[in-house]
Amino acid sequence: MTVLAPERAPSSRRATVVLIVLAVVLLAVAVVSACLGQIPTTPAEVLGSVLHRIGLDLGPMPHHPAGEVTLWEVRFPRVALAIVVGASLGCAGALLQGVFANPLAEPGVVGVSAGAAVGASAVIVLGGAFVANWSVAAGAFVAGLVTTAMVYLLARSEGRTEVVTLVLTGIAINAFAGGLIALFVFVAEPAARDQVVFWQLGSLNGATWQAVAIVAPMALLGVLAAQSIAPRLDLLALGEGPARHLGVDVERLRQVAIVIVAVLTAASVAFAGIILFVGLIVPHVMRMLIGPAHRTLVPASALGGAIVLLIADVCARTLVPNADLPLGMLTALVGGPFFFWLLRRTRASQGGWG
Repeated sequence: MTVLAPERAPSSRRATVVLIVLAVVLLAVAVVSACLGQIPTTPAEVLGSVLHRIGLDLGPMPHHPAGEVTLWEVRFPRVALAIVVGASLGCAGALLQGVFANPLAEPGVVGVSAGAAVGASAVIVLGGAFVANWSVAAGAFVAGLVTTAMVYLLARSEGRTEVVTLVLTGIAINAFAGGLIALFVFVAEPAARDQVVFWQLGSLNGATWQAVAIVAPMALLGVLAAQSIAPRLDLLALGEGPARHLGVDVERLRQVAIVIVAVLTAASVAFAGIILFVGLIVPHVMRMLIGPAHRTLVPASALGGAIVLLIADVCARTLVPNADLPLGMLTALVGGPFFFWLLRRTRASQGGWG
C-alpha cells in the first residue's frame, strides 16, 4: 500500500484539476454562446439576467428591449440542450468504449442512431412534411431503443453476447437502416424529403425548454447510472475471464451498459438529430488526459462532450452570416480527420488505449 499511494495521488490530483478546468471552460463557453446572436448581449448582461431570475439583483440587465426575452426563449434553451446532448453523447461513448474495451467504439455501433433516423424518417414521410416536432422526436426515440434491442437480441447466442458478434450485428443493422432511410427519401414528397435530410444533419435550431425538460433528466440519470457501474468497467478492462473471477457478472454488466447507452443516445438524437464523432473523440481525448479509470473518465467525458457540442453550435451560428449550419456536418468535418489520426495512433500503439 505504501508503494501504490505515491503513484495514485498525482493521478487523482490530475483528474481533479482536469474536471475543475472542464467545468470552468463549460461555464465560460455557455456564457459566450448565450451572448451571440442578432441582438447584441454582453457576458455581464447574461450573468445579470440569470442572477435576476433567481432573486439576486446583481449585475446589469440586457439593455435591448427584446434582450431578456431572446435570452430566455431562444438562447438559453439552445445552450441547455447543447449541454445535455453533448454530455449524453460523451458519456455514452465512454461507456461503450469501456464495454467493448476498444477506444474506437462509439454509440452508433449498437444501431441506436440509425434506428432513430429510421423512426424520424417514417414519421416525417408518413405524417407529411409539417408533422409536429414532438411526433418526430417520439418516433426517433422509440425506434432508437427498439433497434438497439434488436441488435442485442440478434447478437446473443447461448445465453451470452460476444463483443465481435455484437459489433458485426450492429454494422448489419446500420446498413439495413440506411436502406430503409433511402427508401423513405425516395418515396417522400419534396418537402418531406428535405425535412428528412435536414433532420439527419443534426441541429439545435428548434431547441425549447420542453425538449430540455425531457432530455436533461435522462442525461442526468444516464450519467449517474454510468458512474455507478464504473468500478466494474475497470475490472472488465482486465479481460472477461479475470473480471468474472473478481465477481463481475460480465453479461449483466454489458446489458446494463447497452441500455444506458441506448437511452442517452436515443434521447439526444431525438431532439438534435444525428451528431457524429462526439461519442468517439471526446472519451478518447479525456482518456489521454486523465487515464482509463472510469470513475473520473465518465464525468470528464460528459463535461467534454458538452463543451465540444457548445463550441460546434457556436460555430454553426457564426461561421456563415444569417445561416445556421448543420451540427452533424461540422462535427463530421472535424471528427473525420481526427478519426484517421486516431486509427494511426492506435495502430502504432499496437491496439493499446494510449
